[in-house]
Amino acid sequence: MTPGGGAAQGPGFGAGAQAPVKQGPRRGPAFILLFCFVGLMWVIEAADQVIVWATSDSNTLDAHGVEPLSTDGLLGIVFQPLLHGDWAHLIGNSIALLILGSIIALSGVKPLISVTVISWITSGVVSWLLGGSGTVHIGASGIVFGYIFYVIVRGFFTRKILHLVVGLLIGIYYGIEALYGLSPMQSGISWQGHLGGAIGGVVAAAGTKRNRKPKQSKQVSAGQRV
Repeated sequence: MTPGGGAAQGPGFGAGAQAPVKQGPRRGPAFILLFCFVGLMWVIEAADQVIVWATSDSNTLDAHGVEPLSTDGLLGIVFQPLLHGDWAHLIGNSIALLILGSIIALSGVKPLISVTVISWITSGVVSWLLGGSGTVHIGASGIVFGYIFYVIVRGFFTRKILHLVVGLLIGIYYGIEALYGLSPMQSGISWQGHLGGAIGGVVAAAGTKRNRKPKQSKQVSAGQRV
């Protein structure tokens, strides 16, 4: 055929003929962030224990948690997940964070950061709004509940079979404990923080709707009019 006669394109014909390569989830950095976050909690608890031992003050760092309806207590939203009452409290939250966080980290950095940050904020805000007067709310259990509910419901938004199956298994394993943790009929437990974290997990999951496939651009061979 004569040049410019609309011949079919061969492989690699013309600039930009190669399709973009889709990158997979960044799992390595996600796991590093998760372990660094948990490690930071351990460093802070160790520092708190040393300060308590040196000063004989049992409420040194832990006093900087969320104080409901207090202007000064708003700053506690930043510190709440990093502070724990004792080693047992920290160990329990660490195990749950590592198990659930690892499941989320398999999907990459963005989902892990998203659910962590949103649950962190909503847990603190709900604790501040609904917490009892004169109480101080500490611990990463709000984020744990965010992880639980994120994993349970995300399959309904992503419409992926694997997410639905994993969510069902996590719901079976943590379901009763999660419902108990949301009950206000208990003392010494921040059900407000749990509730806020659960809300944050659902909100984060709602942001993971399955992306639509991008429209393929129409290729035009040399000399052909659009």
